[in-house]
Formats: sequence, C-alpha cells, structure tokens
Amino acid sequence: MQTEIKFAGFGGQGILLSAKLLAYAAMKQGAEVAWIPSYGPEMRGGTAYCTVVISDKYIGSPIIKNPTHLVAMNRPSLEKFAGDVKPGGIVFINSSLIPVRSEREDIMELVVPVNDIAIEAGSVRAANIVALAAFAAKSGLVDLDLLKKCIKEEFAAKAKIIPMNMTAFDAGVKAAQES
Repeated sequence: MQTEIKFAGFGGQGILLSAKLLAYAAMKQGAEVAWIPSYGPEMRGGTAYCTVVISDKYIGSPIIKNPTHLVAMNRPSLEKFAGDVKPGGIVFINSSLIPVRSEREDIMELVVPVNDIAIEAGSVRAANIVALAAFAAKSGLVDLDLLKKCIKEEFAAKAKIIPMNMTAFDAGVKAAQES
C-alpha cells in the first residue's frame, strides 16, 4: 500500500525537516520511501512544501498530484492544497495560524494549536515537531518510539535542544489523542 503526505507551510517553519524525519522513520521500519522537497523563493517566507511517499512496494513515481494526507502549517498552504487530498485522508490544520477549516466532509481534520503548544514546550521553533508528532500519532504511519529516536539522532549535534523537542513531541501526541 502506498501513502503520500504533503507537508506545507512558510519557509522557516521546519517543513522539510518534519517531512525528512517522517521519511527516515518509515525507512527504518523497512518501507520504500521518497522525499521530494521544494526549494526556491519559498525559503524567503513564501509557501514551502515537501512530499513524502511511503510504500511497501517499489515507488514508481514520487510526483504526486493527489496526496493521501496534508500537514498544513499556514493558511495559504491549507487553501492551496486541501482540495487535492484524497477522500478519507487526514488534513492536519495548525489552528494557531489557521482560523478556517478545509470545508470538506470527505476527509478527517486534525486541528491542533501547534504554535501555542510549542511555545508552552519551550520554543515556537519546535512547532514542526509538535505537528509531526500529532500527525504521526493520528495517522499511525510510523512507530512513535522510532520517530522519537530519529528526532534525537537528527539533533544529536545540538543535544541541549533534545529535551525541549521531546517535550514538544509528547505534547503533539497528546493533542492528537485528545482530538
């Protein structure tokens, strides 16, 4: 089975890192994985996005028009990509920055105040970890303990921020479980 996830938000929100961490965890579980980031003017505050494809078979093409799920960290991303999500998918909405909903009846919305939770965990810079953890908890695509381990490995060179990211991760999982 193949699952596609589009991560989208402002450049600087850690969109590419979140997608990379999910892909890395899926790969460690033995899945075939493709990680396709978008570079360009997005790095200056425009919409940045990244697609992750996870499959139990060889991935024929990593280019996806209609992803299974969307992680939208800002309103322009929700408005641009929510209509492309396949029916039955998850549309994750960062309600700290997005005051609207997708207005779709055929998907599951996961609404989490990501920035607020990240600030409470220690820094708004951990918002991507909150979002990743909440999405992973709701979707069940990867083992949460393995994902935590991948995050620790990613930040190994910056060991002093690992505890804050683990707090953010746990808060994201809790938020998904409560929604």
